[in-house]
Parts: sequence; C-alpha cells; structure tokens
Amino acid sequence: MNLLRKILFPFAILYGFITSIRNFLFDKGILKSTSFDIPVIAVGNLSVGGTGKTPQIEYLIRLLSDHYKIATLSRGYKRKSEGFVLADANSNAEILGDEPFQFYQKFPNIQVAVDANRTNGITQLLSQKNKPEVILLDDAYQHRKVKAGFYILLTSYDDLYADDFMLPTGNLRESRSGANRAKIVIVTKCPSELSDEKQAEIRLKLNLSCSQQSFFTFIDYDDEIYSKEGKIAVNQIRSESKLLLAGIAKPKPFFDYLKNENDECLTFPDHHHFSDADLESIQNKANGKKIITTEKDYVRLKDSKLVSQLYYLPIKSTFINHQQNFDATVLEYVKISSGS
Repeated sequence: MNLLRKILFPFAILYGFITSIRNFLFDKGILKSTSFDIPVIAVGNLSVGGTGKTPQIEYLIRLLSDHYKIATLSRGYKRKSEGFVLADANSNAEILGDEPFQFYQKFPNIQVAVDANRTNGITQLLSQKNKPEVILLDDAYQHRKVKAGFYILLTSYDDLYADDFMLPTGNLRESRSGANRAKIVIVTKCPSELSDEKQAEIRLKLNLSCSQQSFFTFIDYDDEIYSKEGKIAVNQIRSESKLLLAGIAKPKPFFDYLKNENDECLTFPDHHHFSDADLESIQNKANGKKIITTEKDYVRLKDSKLVSQLYYLPIKSTFINHQQNFDATVLEYVKISSGS
C-alpha cells in the first residue's frame, strides 16, 4: 500500500492543485459562500479518518445547551435516507446515520438534522417554529458553500496534518494551508500526561498564526459499560473473557482499554452496516459471552439479535489543560454573534 501511494504521487499533486484553486475561488468570493445571522460552529479536519469529531461535538453540546437552543447538522454518512431529515421519535441509525442518531439518543433537548447540502439544512432548521439559536456543523470543514462563523479544526496526535500529504499519497483532503481558516486547532487523542514541552513542540510544527489558538485533548473512557438492562464497572469486566467489536476508523485504543489476552477483537469498516450474516457470525464467535462495542456501533446494533449480550463503552473528549480558555473563547463568540 505504501508503494502504491508513492506511485500515485503525481495524482496527489494534481488533487492538491485542484483543491487549492477551489479554496482560492471561495476565499476571493468568486464561488459563493452563504453566511447566516446566527452562530454557526463548524468542526472538522483536514484528513480522512477518525480525529474525534463526535466527542468534540458532544463537548460543545454540553457546553452550550444549558444556555442556548442547539441544533447539530451532519451529512449523515451512509444513511439510507435522502435530503433534509430532522430527527424525531421514528428516527433510527439507518435514517440519520450512526453519529447523528447517537446525538439524538444522548441529548433529547437539542435538534438533530442531516442534509448533505448544509446550506439547505441550515435554511430548513431556521424555518422551524422552534428554530435553534446555535448550529453545530459536524464534519463540514471542507463544505465551503456555508461560511461558518467559527471553525474548529481537529488533528490527531499520532497523525498530525503537518506531517501528512495530499490524497492519495497521504490522507489530506486539502492542503495544510486550509488550517488557516480555523479559529481553534485541537490536537486530539493525545497521551493524557502530555508534557508542556511536547505541546510547545507540536505548536511549533503546526505553525499557527497569532490569531489562532491551540489546545490538546485526550479520549477519556467511561468507568462503566452499559446495556439496555444496566451497567457494569470496567474493572469488573476487564478480566472476563469477552468479544470486543468495533466498526470505527481507529479501533486500537478502544481494544487496548478493555481487552485481556483471552479476548477476541472483531474489526469492521467505519460506519459499517451490519448484515444478517455479520450478526450471525458475531453471535457465533461470542458463543454466549458478553459483546462490548463502541457507542457509535451500539446505536446500529441495539435492536439486533445481539441485544441480550451487547454492551457499549462511552467516551468523551477531555482537555489536558486550558479548558477554561477554550470554553470562554467559544462562549464569547456565541454571545457576540447571537447578540445576547
């Protein structure tokens, strides 16, 4: 695969050239971007693959939802519906996609919508009788047809955009200069004890402007796993023989947190739709043992034949330091932009 990526280097140069022209045309106003008169916060990344967007969106929901009416707007990747959909009691992961459905399940007091056309999605949300006061755009960093008021760029500690290259040679969707649009850059999935010296080294590598802020977070796993019937302490379950199941971009940390030498780990593609044959195979491999999966996978599996032995492990994004500065910056933007 590495050899193939090197062979495709000329295509990476071409792809980078095309995306740079596109960004130039949006920056100069030749291609139209639509702005809205309410706070719109876009969370995304420059690269393909998991950088922790879902826990970061959830962090923002918790930060803002006590003070403002919040809506999330996602594309709804791999959903089986089309166009604009506003989540309601009849929604499921097939209609919304797994991550938006997870938002809907966890935060019943917010609005959750999906639309590949973010401009139309925001317009539809603002036409609702109970319209939101703040909109969080999930994975919309490259969706330039909407001009968000505030951009948060995520980059993984072990896969910094500064060390990466354009597709298909690397994993970047656009050139590193796209980071210039961000007000805040968050280095995610860091070691929880990342030193100040290492943080300074990474900041230097990211080469941010004086108007940009950087923060460092780590994935904080819950102390308990959950099912429809109840919960069990992780310390209790860790030594038990079990089946670990993940259909996410980078499952290794999830497996490492829970597994022991007797466990079997099953990996599926990110956002995988589990077929009847998949479920049968998983059940046979589990052989009556508990099945522990990610929260994102759980929303697609909770109504399946696996439910009686199925558990999930929640995660959240936790700041290593300077959390109050991050909160204050976001809250100030929302306050000023909403006129509150």
